[in-house]
Amino acid sequence: MENISSAIQTLTESANTLFILMGAIMVLAMHAGFAFLEVGTVRHRNQVNALVKIMSDFGFSALAYFFIGYWVAYDTTFFSSAETLSANNGYELVKFFFLMTFAAAIPAIISGGVAERAKFAPMLVAAAAIVAFVYPFFEGLIWNGNFGFQDWLEATFGAAFHDFAGSVVVHAVGGWIALAAVLILGVRNGRYRGDRLIAFAPSNIPFLALGAWILTIGWFGFNVMSAQTLDGISGLVAVNTLMAMVGGIVASLIVGKNDPGFLHNGPLAGLVAVCAGSDLMHPIGALVTGGVAGALFVWLFTLTQNRFKIDDVLGVWPLHGVCGMWGGLAAGIFGLEALGGLGGVSFMSQLIGTIAGVVIAFVGGWIVYTAVDKTAGIRMTEEDEYNGADLAIHKIAATSED
Repeated sequence: MENISSAIQTLTESANTLFILMGAIMVLAMHAGFAFLEVGTVRHRNQVNALVKIMSDFGFSALAYFFIGYWVAYDTTFFSSAETLSANNGYELVKFFFLMTFAAAIPAIISGGVAERAKFAPMLVAAAAIVAFVYPFFEGLIWNGNFGFQDWLEATFGAAFHDFAGSVVVHAVGGWIALAAVLILGVRNGRYRGDRLIAFAPSNIPFLALGAWILTIGWFGFNVMSAQTLDGISGLVAVNTLMAMVGGIVASLIVGKNDPGFLHNGPLAGLVAVCAGSDLMHPIGALVTGGVAGALFVWLFTLTQNRFKIDDVLGVWPLHGVCGMWGGLAAGIFGLEALGGLGGVSFMSQLIGTIAGVVIAFVGGWIVYTAVDKTAGIRMTEEDEYNGADLAIHKIAATSED
């Protein structure tokens, strides 16, 4: 019996390790989606820079999270022996890998907002600082119960802040940090002429669409595998993810009046919003959540670009920042049993937790980007911006003219 019990335990540990490893690989693949979404949106002279930023940000984010960020969030370091680290089939190591891909999504989100006029090296340093300190501070607050914040919410309102897969922890945080960076950088040269917006058309709609599809597919690893173990896997999460995606597609198509840029970002808006409550909502609630997010993205992107003159190139603040906020609140609405959800949530906890994420992200982002701007400068020169980041920074164009 002991041998059988030991074999079952080993099999369970191996299965859980493989499960979360597959999730980590799927989220890792999403970074190709971030890259192509940005490549397809920016002008031709900034395409190489978009690709290089996503890859470089990932590398530096991994180092920052490995040595500092994971320790800040979970009070865990990797300075013990390899034998110790590989216990339980290395599950804890693969869990780090999975969570690191979430952390690395923060600079990838920011990259889309600051495209076409940001210096390379200073922004890389800022991204590493964000992943080392700002993001893991809030991550640990919510997902590890640091500083008693979750205990206080549960004692006061009957439930802790619920964010199953990161609507607020990852997306809203990334979007609000990006807003701080965008405001500090200022608008691209030639973007506005008086009060009139000058359209900078996407350079490659097929690349933009490819990026959206890669992100969409990877999102099922992002959400479903946030269970982190096989016994926690839920078909409800998968179907809610699907329905929110569909809601985002339909709403963005209608509200965006058939615009392909809005259409391909619509499903992403829905997916951002459903992350928090994907394990609680009824599929109809997820459909509504995604539909609201798709419409919200189109409306806010248009409003911020035209009226507020916020030059957020890919619209990462409305897409991730605001739709992520909506997702945090939606979990406290459609997660309620009265609306077909599984319950166990409090709207007040969702509201306070969401506000906390926004404040920490925006203030933390403002501090980091202001500090880097004052010391090294984060804005390209007017000449380099005119020539494009590809030639100014990387000395090569995306395609040969021969």
